[in-house]
Amino acid sequence: MAMMTMVVWFVVAGAFAGVCAGLFGIGGGMIIVPALIWIFTAFGYSPDVVAHMAVGTSLATIVVTSISSLMAHNKRDGVRWDVWKHMAGGLVIGSLIGAAIADQINGHTLQALIGLAALMVAFKMLFLSNKEQVGKPLPSVPVQFGAGSGIGLASSIFGIGGGSLTVPFLNWAGLSMKQSVGTSAACGLPIAIAGAAGFAWFGQDVANLPEGAIGFVHIIAFISVSAASFITAKLGAKWAHQLPAATLKKAFGVLLVFAGGQLLWSGLAGMGVV
Repeated sequence: MAMMTMVVWFVVAGAFAGVCAGLFGIGGGMIIVPALIWIFTAFGYSPDVVAHMAVGTSLATIVVTSISSLMAHNKRDGVRWDVWKHMAGGLVIGSLIGAAIADQINGHTLQALIGLAALMVAFKMLFLSNKEQVGKPLPSVPVQFGAGSGIGLASSIFGIGGGSLTVPFLNWAGLSMKQSVGTSAACGLPIAIAGAAGFAWFGQDVANLPEGAIGFVHIIAFISVSAASFITAKLGAKWAHQLPAATLKKAFGVLLVFAGGQLLWSGLAGMGVV
């Protein structure tokens, strides 16, 4: 019965993340990670593994959603595969390094860092905007590779697809918003694959993992969240064309303020800081 109840919550979290992904153009990680932290905590999982397992599982779900997203963008010529090719190697290397770093971070500390990251994304969505610089010459291949490495590292640690970092970089690099969003969706795939693999590998010998987890990837949560978010993302995308974009952006920013603030506070409390 407890497992069925947990699955219901996974489906609810995945459905909400999918709607948000479609509405706000994000990969869903900033919704999935806090939701999984709360669910795992509520069902008595060890605080030492809760944050890590939420991140690893979130990255695994993003593999599914990013494939769907990049295919849709590619049909509309929204993916710059030449830029993706130069960034992909860095994204993979950075994601693997990020997973290794996260493995060494205390669970409460990681939770606080995720909360801080959510607040930073919220600030960006509430107060900043991505400005196109179309026609600007692309940066050199090493710069694209280096940017991929940094984006992959941060995304892997926080369990996100990297859109909040990749889109501004691609805008700065000279891509249109359409191509920035589409190429960012494609960049989410190597981040998610490498990050999820890293969390599964580095977490395999960790104590206190629940039954049914492969390292820091919770298989039942992965399946439930992926299925629900895949279905509801289309609904969110439909609503996105019916509601004012500026209002949606502000609403998501406010949501992240509450989610990030709660995670930061609880993480600091677990560390004994507050």
